[in-house]
Amino acid sequence: MFSGYIYPNEYELQWSLLIVLYPYLTGLVAGAFILASLERVFNVKALVVVYRLSLLTALAFLIVAPLPLLAHLGHPERALEMFLTPHLTSAMAMFGFVYAWYLLMVLLLEVWFDYRKDIVLWSRQKKGILRYIYLLMTLGVTDISEKAVRFDEKAGKFITIVGIPSAFLLHGYVGFIFGSVKANPWWSSVLMPIVFLFSAIVSGIAIVILIYIVTTLIRWKRPDMPCLNKLAEFLLYAMIIDFSLELLDFIHRLYESEESIHILSDLISNRLFISLIVTQIILGSLLPMAGIVLARFGRVHDEMRRILYFISAFLVQVGIFSIRWNVVIGGQLFSKSLRGLTVYKVELLGLEGLFMTFFLLMLPFVILYVLVKLLPPWTEPTHPA
Repeated sequence: MFSGYIYPNEYELQWSLLIVLYPYLTGLVAGAFILASLERVFNVKALVVVYRLSLLTALAFLIVAPLPLLAHLGHPERALEMFLTPHLTSAMAMFGFVYAWYLLMVLLLEVWFDYRKDIVLWSRQKKGILRYIYLLMTLGVTDISEKAVRFDEKAGKFITIVGIPSAFLLHGYVGFIFGSVKANPWWSSVLMPIVFLFSAIVSGIAIVILIYIVTTLIRWKRPDMPCLNKLAEFLLYAMIIDFSLELLDFIHRLYESEESIHILSDLISNRLFISLIVTQIILGSLLPMAGIVLARFGRVHDEMRRILYFISAFLVQVGIFSIRWNVVIGGQLFSKSLRGLTVYKVELLGLEGLFMTFFLLMLPFVILYVLVKLLPPWTEPTHPA
């Protein structure tokens, strides 16, 4: 079960699979929103096709993002204490305020401003219960004059600009929590928030690629190749930066060669060899980058290009989840004495088991399905087919 010397209280890990899932979900939120901002703020017209889809994806995953933490608490109602008795010096307590700000003042507002004209038109065209749902969503603002629509566009752009640093804060703070634990040499790194942030951008772009390809096929539409090509380019650039930062962090640890270097070497070569070397680096980083380079810059037919994009984006999700696993679980597998390693066995049932994790992982897609039905995000490309 374990090797070397470990303390009795280190035999069982305190943070389990749900805490692995939490930074994974928040990363998808931040990445999808930053992708949406590329079209709204930086005027990348090729991405107009997936702008609304990216917003709805970020919203769906943001709604589910705190649920792993609440399930881990055991008593979810205790989470309200961070709002009733705010502790401004606690990094974990600050998540409640960051989450509330990002959900209420950024994502929901941007979605509302972007869809407001459509919602008003739908409230006039639809029949039955849908009409009343759209009427409620207008919040009583039914002016769709040219002046009002221009104001919506300006307000939406302003919120997006505010939302970019908010997205950085939402996920960068997760890396800050781990990076600030000085007593744990696997976590303690000034690069941890930056690595978390860029891996979030990578995962967000990849999930939008997957969702876009799947939804276009379900609707019997042909995916817009200029959009997919631009998505693949941004994904490749973000992956190169993310992989370089992770490599820099690894080289920095080797150069410092503190007393923890031996136990960390054992950790990588024994407990984390499959999840770190094989899954994260080879399957989750090198193969997707090679696949994207081949698909984007090679002489490949569009059908094969789409397949390569899909496989690469899927492998990226596997790699990003492995990163979260290696950080959260890996950082608890060695003793504070730096003389022993323990193991982690995933439970199948229970509040923190595999089934609950799978349920929370699938729940955002169910919410996204409802959002897409209520607020169709499909936009025609602005360039010739």
